[in-house]
Amino acid sequence: MGIIEPGIGLLFWMTLTFAILLFILAKFAWKPIVNAVNDREASIVDALNQAKLAKKEMEDLKSDNERIIREAKIERDSILKEAREIKERIVGEAKDVAKAEGDKMIEAAKQTIQTEKNAAMSEIRTQIGALSVNIAESILQKNLEKTEAQDELVQNYLNKSNLN
Repeated sequence: MGIIEPGIGLLFWMTLTFAILLFILAKFAWKPIVNAVNDREASIVDALNQAKLAKKEMEDLKSDNERIIREAKIERDSILKEAREIKERIVGEAKDVAKAEGDKMIEAAKQTIQTEKNAAMSEIRTQIGALSVNIAESILQKNLEKTEAQDELVQNYLNKSNLN
């Protein structure tokens, strides 16, 4: 028997020791090791599934955020457009009201001017009439003796009154 060739007894004891060790491992250690490996495999699969779900949720959230941003931009643009339209309408209405008020004021001023003009003309006529009566009275007093002068004066007044 050499160093390289084992003896039968040694092979027997090695096989017996290996079988006992295999039996003990199978009885006590194999199931916990297999269960631990299976549990680890299950936890890794769960983690991968959760990662996939999280990735899908993130994609959904990203698309939702992009949609919300687009809708917000559209709503902002519509609000700004509506605000511009309201501003233009209010400015237009204010211009119309101001123009109407200006026209009313101009018309009222024209009426006031016409009324004042008529009143002034009436006052002037009244004063002219009073002045004419005073002048006629003084002339008549001076020329009351002369009949020809009176006839000429009446004729002169008649001619002037026909012109107006």
